[in-house]
Amino acid sequence: LQPQARVQMNVEELRSRVGLQEYAVTNPSSTDFPGNYPGYDDSWSLDRFKQLFRVDVIQLDEEAMEFDMVGADAAITNAIRRILLAEVPTMAIEKVYIHNNTSLIQDEVLAHRLGLIPIKADPRKFKMLPPLAEGTEFPDPSPEHMLEFRLKVKCTRNPKASKISQEPSELYLHSKATASYRLLPDITLTRPVTGDKADQLAKCFS
Repeated sequence: LQPQARVQMNVEELRSRVGLQEYAVTNPSSTDFPGNYPGYDDSWSLDRFKQLFRVDVIQLDEEAMEFDMVGADAAITNAIRRILLAEVPTMAIEKVYIHNNTSLIQDEVLAHRLGLIPIKADPRKFKMLPPLAEGTEFPDPSPEHMLEFRLKVKCTRNPKASKISQEPSELYLHSKATASYRLLPDITLTRPVTGDKADQLAKCFS
């Protein structure tokens, strides 16, 4: 490649790839704004966004939905995630009383994670509590205002899990993630792979 073409290819990788190295992750910051790279018009365009953006639904049932947002900058994707959390009417856990936490997650982090779980209930059938004065204790549970849950569960390793599995949902019992991100890798082979090595390489991918 000519030097100019090589530089242009490197810039394209910086603009569109996150590098996963042995001890570091490179290029995680958003660069989708004008003037960041010379010669590239990175100004945001609604028409281009409509053309490139798509949502692939991976799984959908009564309790959960898993989908991939493809063709959007990480900042836009995170903004959509926050809109879903803030603007969709739902009921969630507000107060958590922890008696015995034997997990690796700190009490405040566990309470925060529980608050991110949407509860399958119609908010229109409940009444909002009036504002509480400073120093006032939280009222006792009332069917008109709130729901009360008790959580007593232990996460254990699944003895029937496959030895080659890397999915937490398969390796452990009673494990659940409220949200997750997964990388869609772009692997570049630097030299030809043939014969038995090609067969071994093919078995690394599903």
